[in-house]
Amino acid sequence: MTEMNAGASELHWLMDMLQTVDVGLVVVNADYRIQLWNGFMENHSGLTPRQVREHYLFDLFPEIDEDWLRRKCDPVLLLKNRAFTIWEQRPYIFRFKNYRPITGNADYMYQNSTIFPITDTRGDVSHLCFIIYDVTDAAVSKLELQATNGQLRQLSTTDYLTQMRNRGNWEENIKQEFNRLQRYPQHQSSLIMADIDHFKRINDTYGHAAGDLVIKSVAEIIRKSLRSTDIAGRYGGEEFAILLLDTTEDQASYLAERVRRKIEQTEVLYNQQTIKLTMSFGLVQRNTDIQDYLQWIEAADKALYTSKAKGRNQVTRYSKDL
Repeated sequence: MTEMNAGASELHWLMDMLQTVDVGLVVVNADYRIQLWNGFMENHSGLTPRQVREHYLFDLFPEIDEDWLRRKCDPVLLLKNRAFTIWEQRPYIFRFKNYRPITGNADYMYQNSTIFPITDTRGDVSHLCFIIYDVTDAAVSKLELQATNGQLRQLSTTDYLTQMRNRGNWEENIKQEFNRLQRYPQHQSSLIMADIDHFKRINDTYGHAAGDLVIKSVAEIIRKSLRSTDIAGRYGGEEFAILLLDTTEDQASYLAERVRRKIEQTEVLYNQQTIKLTMSFGLVQRNTDIQDYLQWIEAADKALYTSKAKGRNQVTRYSKDL
C-alpha cells in the first residue's frame, strides 16, 4: 500500500509539473492527432486539453506550415533523432500572442522548439513530443540590436543633410567600379561631378539655413533623375558626384543636361524669398588612359572647372586639351 501511495504521489507530482512548467508540451500520434496538451499550451491558445484531444494538429492550427513541419518530423519518426527549430529560421510553430510586459511591442511569441520521439514497448516510434520555448525576450533584444546596428551602418555611410551616400561610401563604390572595369574593359561607365553655382553668394545673402535647403533641393532633383543602378553622393560642400554604371559619355551628357535644366528651372522658397540657382557639370567616360579611380575623379573635376570658367550653368565633357 505504501508503494502504491508513493507511486500515486509521484504521478501527482509529475502531472502537476506537466501542467505548471513554463514550456509548452504537446504530444501527437503518428497521424498528428493531439494526445497531450499541457497548461502552458492551454493558457496561450485558450484551448483546453479536452477541446484539442484527438484533433488533427493542422486543422486546429492552420497557421502551421504542414509541409515544413512534416519535413522536420520525418527524421524523428524514421531515425529516432531529435529535431530542433529556432526562431531565426521560423519565428514560431504556434502563433500565440505575446503577453510579456518587457517585450510588449512584439506581435507574437517567438519560439524555439525541440521535437523528440516517444517509443512504445517494442521500441517503435509511436508518438512525437514537442517542447515549445518562449524566447520572445531574447529574440526582440537581438532584433533591436540588429536594427540599431543597421541604423549605425546607415549613419556611417549617409550624408545627414541630403540622405545621399557620403564621400567615403561613394569613393568605395567608385573604387569597386574602377576595378570591375579593369577586369572587363569592354564595359563603359561614366562619372559626373557637379557643383552649385555661386553657392557662397546664396549663403551670404540668405543665410546658411537657406544654403542647406538649396543643397537638399538639388540632391532631391538628382536622386529623382537617376536609375536604380546609378550611384550618387555628396562629395563635399555644394559638390555632388554621380557614377553612371554601364553608361557612355553621350548618355551621361544627356542625363547631366537634363538635371542642369531641371535645376535651372527650380525656385527654392525660403522665408518668403525665392532663390534661383544653377549648376555646373563636368563628365568623363572611363578610358584606358585613366590609371586609377583618383585620376578618373580628377578628369571629371577638370571638366567641371572648365564649365565654371566658361560662365557656369553648363555641361563640359573631359578631353586631354582641358
